[in-house]
Parts: sequence; structure tokens; C-alpha cells
Amino acid sequence: MRDTDERSTFTTPNGPISYVDRGAGPPVVAIHGNPSSASEFLPAFDALTDSYRCIAPDLLGFGCSAKPVDWDHLPRSHAANVAGLLDSLDLWDVTMVVGDWGGPIGLSWVLDHPERVRRVVITNSWMWPLDRSWYYRAYSALAGGPIGRHLTEKHNLFARRVVPAVWGTATPLTPERHAEFTDVHHRAAERRGMWVLPREVVGSSAWLRTLWDRREVLATLDVVLLWGMRDRAFREDILDGWVDALPAARVERLAGVGHFPALEATDRLVEAVSTAAPRGSR
Repeated sequence: MRDTDERSTFTTPNGPISYVDRGAGPPVVAIHGNPSSASEFLPAFDALTDSYRCIAPDLLGFGCSAKPVDWDHLPRSHAANVAGLLDSLDLWDVTMVVGDWGGPIGLSWVLDHPERVRRVVITNSWMWPLDRSWYYRAYSALAGGPIGRHLTEKHNLFARRVVPAVWGTATPLTPERHAEFTDVHHRAAERRGMWVLPREVVGSSAWLRTLWDRREVLATLDVVLLWGMRDRAFREDILDGWVDALPAARVERLAGVGHFPALEATDRLVEAVSTAAPRGSR
């Protein structure tokens, strides 16, 4: 991991969370998903730290954070850990950047603290139940079921195969970049979170519904939807769900970009964080 000398630690009841905290100014908080880490946001942070305090945790079980084998790895538990960290830092005027499972995990804190939030940048994520979709039921059953568990734990399948499958064409996935996903969880026991979170795409529907029922809170904030249009995981129909719920949000559709806009279109993420735009512009 290229950023090990820039990290701080926050202690949770289930193990320490490692997080990047660098720069000065209004805080930018970035929450990753599966099977990523804070490294996903470091290229953007390189361009932002002259003007912003940039903070990104590794979720428990990922990256440089502890990887407990007897913890539930449920998204609501991740959300509680992230909330504990952010509350301990007493952050205000926050720009929250989220992607994949970082969406519901990070946005749960936003819903609880809208008065502390300046802007929300949502990349290829969601925040509502997907249990009625055959596409996501099939994905959840396969990737989060016995077959997915075996292939992930024994062969690191999620990092090795899923990441390239959802990557776009605009920016090549270099071996060095791919290694930031594959070379972190060395033992089978460290990969529990990578198959639990796919299972919870459907399994955590009740928790997701509690978040979606509060979506009107997001409508009061400055929201940017920065979307990779070649993502096979969260396709355009998911973006349409956000647009319907947040008609005043600024929408940036990124041709050729896949599931990881922070890495595949870093300059556009930097602009979304730092450039004011009229609400409702498309």
C-alpha cells in the first residue's frame, strides 16, 4: 500500500480501523466499497490536499484495517464503525464521496448529520432494497453464496476477476493498479468481508429500506451523481433511480468509465468535489 506512512488509527470494539488523514481545509471524506480500500481515492487526494483535509478509512476487514474472522461484516456494522470514526473527528462542512457499498455505509452518516454536510458525491452506488430485482438476487446468491464464498476465500476471485469485469475502457487497469485490490488479503480467513457484502446486497434489504425511507434528507443537500456508464455492476437503471429521487442533483455521465470513477476518471471526481455548480444542472 503506497500510503502506509500517512495513516492514523481508530479503535473499534472489533479491531482497529486504519485511515488516511492528510491536508488542511474543509474535510473531504471518501468511503470505499467491495473489494476496495482507501487507496481508491489517493489519486484524487493528491490533487485535493492543497485545499482540503482528505480522509478515507479502510473499512474493517479491508485494506490496512484489522481483518477479524469472527465479526459479522454486515453493512450496518460498517456504518456504525464509520460513524464512530467521523464523530470522533468532529467534522463539519463535509464533502462526502461514496462508491459501491460505501454509498449506504457513508450516506447513513449523512442522513444522521445533514447539518455537517456541504456536498455529497455519489459514484456507482445505491441506497435502496434490491431484493425485487432478479439481476441482483442472482448476483447476491452466486457471489455471496457457498460457491462465491469458496472461490473468494480459496482463490481471491472477487478481487482477481470481478474488478476487471466491472472496469471500463477509458483508463486501463494496469497490473500495478489491480494489485491494490488483489495483494491486500493474503489469507482465506481475511477475505470474509468480500463474500459477506455480496450476500448482503439482498440480505440487508430491511436496513437499506430504513435508509431509503429517509432519502428526502439528501434532497436538501448539494448532490453530484458521478456515474461510470460502462459499469456492469450498477447500471444505468440504478442511476435513473437516483435521478428520480434527487431531481435537483447534478448528473455527470462518464462514457467509457466503469465501476471505479475515482480511479478511472480522477480529474472528474476532483472537479465534482471542488467546483460549485447550479443545482439541477445536467
